[in-house]
Amino acid sequence: MTPVNPPPLDRTSPPQRTTSGLPEGVRVRVLHAVYGDPRAAAELVPLLTDRQSAGLDPLPTEPSALAPGLLRAHRAEIRALPDDTRLLLLLAAADQYPVATHAFLRAVAAVRLDTRPLEAAEAAGIAQSGAGGVVFRDAWTRIAAYETGSPADRRDVHRLLARVLHGAGETPRRSWQRGAGALGPSARLSAELRTAAEQARAAGQLTLTRALLERAATLSPTPSEQSRLRARAATAAWHAGDADRARRLAATATPDDGLTGLFALRAGNATEAFDALLTAVVQGGDGEDGQGSSPAGGNTYPRVRRELRGAGEGNGVRGREGGGAPGTAQAPRGAGAGRGRPASGAAARATTAPVASAPAPHLLARATEAAIYTGDLRRCREAAALAGRLGIGVPGTLGGLVAAFEGRYEDARGLLEAAAGRCGPGGDPTLLVHAGIAALMLGDHTRAATATVRAAASARARGATATVAQALEFRAYADFWTGRPQTGAATATDALRQAYATGQDNGACHLQAALAMFAAVTGDAATCRERAATARSYALARGLGLPAALAQWALAFLDLADGRFAGAAARLRALAGFGPGHGHRAIRHLATPHYVEAAVRTGDTRVARAAHADYHRWASAVCSVDDLALSARCRALLAPGAEAVEHYRTALDLHARGDRDFERARTELLFGSALRRLRRRTEARDRLYSALEAFEYFGAPHCATQARAELRALGAPALPAPARGRNDDPITRLTAQQLLIARMAADGATNREIAARFALSPRTIDHHLRGVFSRLGIRSRIDLVRLLGDGGHAQ
Repeated sequence: MTPVNPPPLDRTSPPQRTTSGLPEGVRVRVLHAVYGDPRAAAELVPLLTDRQSAGLDPLPTEPSALAPGLLRAHRAEIRALPDDTRLLLLLAAADQYPVATHAFLRAVAAVRLDTRPLEAAEAAGIAQSGAGGVVFRDAWTRIAAYETGSPADRRDVHRLLARVLHGAGETPRRSWQRGAGALGPSARLSAELRTAAEQARAAGQLTLTRALLERAATLSPTPSEQSRLRARAATAAWHAGDADRARRLAATATPDDGLTGLFALRAGNATEAFDALLTAVVQGGDGEDGQGSSPAGGNTYPRVRRELRGAGEGNGVRGREGGGAPGTAQAPRGAGAGRGRPASGAAARATTAPVASAPAPHLLARATEAAIYTGDLRRCREAAALAGRLGIGVPGTLGGLVAAFEGRYEDARGLLEAAAGRCGPGGDPTLLVHAGIAALMLGDHTRAATATVRAAASARARGATATVAQALEFRAYADFWTGRPQTGAATATDALRQAYATGQDNGACHLQAALAMFAAVTGDAATCRERAATARSYALARGLGLPAALAQWALAFLDLADGRFAGAAARLRALAGFGPGHGHRAIRHLATPHYVEAAVRTGDTRVARAAHADYHRWASAVCSVDDLALSARCRALLAPGAEAVEHYRTALDLHARGDRDFERARTELLFGSALRRLRRRTEARDRLYSALEAFEYFGAPHCATQARAELRALGAPALPAPARGRNDDPITRLTAQQLLIARMAADGATNREIAARFALSPRTIDHHLRGVFSRLGIRSRIDLVRLLGDGGHAQ
């Protein structure tokens, strides 16, 4: 009799890993590597090493290492088919994997193959034949169909496909098929593949570029050339979003400090990235194009230190703020440009050319990003001094950060304006990202949003998938400041998945912190704390001061909105106190208005006044109406009693010219609260109603709760009575005073005439009209005339 009791469990064996137990970034990359197939994922996860499971080592890239069991089963299924069917499937698979060339039907017609044997594959559910060619059941079936063929058959079908690829723009794919059909190493074919790779790169086909360079390395008879080609293939793979393949290729390639720095910047320790990138600058190698390299086993960073010791203040950015190519500081005298005059000719072109021909500015731009991510802005001075020593044009963002760090705000403004001005469509994605960063520092969030959106679009057009997520990291700041938390959260969530899928865990950490900030704005405390904890734990382990500080700011904003002023003040004060990798001076500066509010509520005005003084000096230097509005709000918070009223009015006047609508609503809330304490009930009520409606529009319920609490303290209903009614007439949304003002405006009265009628100031009338437009959902006096006339309310 067969026993029915199962054998005892082996309690010494470790539990099987599942995708749910992996870090988020590794889980997304696993699913991406196995083409989203859950069977392949379940097979791959137990095969991963501990370091791969932790995200420290790259995942496998070869199909046989990803899902050997699934592939074996598919191969057995295909071997059961007739020979003619398998040959047609091999031809279709070679046309699609690993490079899609779309030449199957032409190849069939060229040799007059009979496609009826494909009916057997259709009957078995393996593939279907259609007007566009063969459609396989899934990606793994296609791979199995290719690997089932013999080496000789594979070479034959590749040569056949190469023979029929002769259309315009098909040269890189034809070269790929020729290379895949080669018997062995060939210097001629390797050179052809290199040329084809450059054509594919120019066409924005980076995945094809990587495949061509990798095949060129395989066919090259020279080991040193093989190593260099693998380095270039690794760079193309990284920018195409295939981080695991890029890291595996780089491990077998010529050591390249530029590539090492790029990997560390986006997925490692940003401090190490800064060092590696400056080393690449000193060597003058084409780090971003895979050409530059350091001697094997050598440590060249001491050369950077020696260069820095020789780079005095005279060779830094001081004194070069005036000219230069757009987005770059002017080259020093040693570079052939006079002090105070723009660089010209070849020098100017070198600072603006794309990375393939002028890598140094891009390497410096990457080093700037590393300094921004770590929060150690002092290191920007090192990079700028090194650039001056070597005669390299300093990118405008780098020069602006140095000037701002040194307190030279007027100089910083000029350099950042030059960098922010480079936001035209179709530009280099890296320079567009830096234009967005510069615009954010200047408080120009409209231009920041434009630059980052264009950076993402340009990166997509060039096939640079990895840059798309980075551009959207900085788009999140513009969405936050302009009061679009839902839109910003949706964009950041999509970018977060892209960052994980492309192996950019540092960027994903930054996006987690941005999502924590959006959750704080919308009052989702649980999500805010969870996102902030995730971001901070990762950031502190890798020295990423920017996401750590942003997560801290999100928690402080949540405390501030919920009335925990002491906690908010403590968190915001700590942003400047912590060292690089923990805090961030730029984030501390941006958060000054919130810190002043929290500090005033706790009675700690001494430090708040000092913070506001520096913030106002910056706002005045860059001439940002939004920053000046927030500075006026800070002054109102610090002013006693009735003195605050005019400062609040000034702040609202400035807000009307800016684009930070959410902060304008917060200013109205604070102003309404101050007016209530001064017993100016009518205007206080209007301000609070306006703030309440804005918070509800922005989806910030906890801020709306504060406005309702102020209205209750005023003795007013939580919402205007007309808004609570069921009347669909839009005019019922207005208060009696707003309706009177609206009627006069519709009759053609100016703000000054209406103000004289009601004994109010023209600014107050302007405020009331904005409230009328907001409540009625209109944008101009013409719309107001139509609405009042159509509804019969003009009488």
